[in-house]
Amino acid sequence: MAEINYYTKEGLKRLKDELKRLTTVERKKISNQIAEARDKGDLSENAEYDAAKEAQGLLELRISKLQETIINARLIDESKMDDSKIFIMSKVKIKNLSNNKIFNYTLVPENEADLKNSKLSINSPIAKGLLGKSVGDKVEISVPAGNFNFEIIEISR
Repeated sequence: MAEINYYTKEGLKRLKDELKRLTTVERKKISNQIAEARDKGDLSENAEYDAAKEAQGLLELRISKLQETIINARLIDESKMDDSKIFIMSKVKIKNLSNNKIFNYTLVPENEADLKNSKLSINSPIAKGLLGKSVGDKVEISVPAGNFNFEIIEISR
């Protein structure tokens, strides 16, 4: 049974766009490479043909996995989520109590995490420690670098 993953509207669109690009653009490129290699003669000793066929197999595998992911994807409906507690898709402002630094994160599905853009995976230790908490709560979170104490300053969508 396939694993169900949750996506934002943007995340699911990105997957569908990639699938479309792979099936419409990349398939044609590889098909042309195979045809060119085939035109060069003896296929038993044709490295270009072998490489193109291998690339085709990898592409078809990627397409198959993307199709399965999209079929099993579930869209997150943010309109039905409570803003008073931290859940997936919450934007949180937290303060590190040891150095008073402020951090802003959006808790996103694992496959949409991007720390450079402050998108924190829901499966990360910090996100797990924040889930279900409210503004004003103080939490101690264990991460590989040690334990940190945070205060939740703000929650929004």
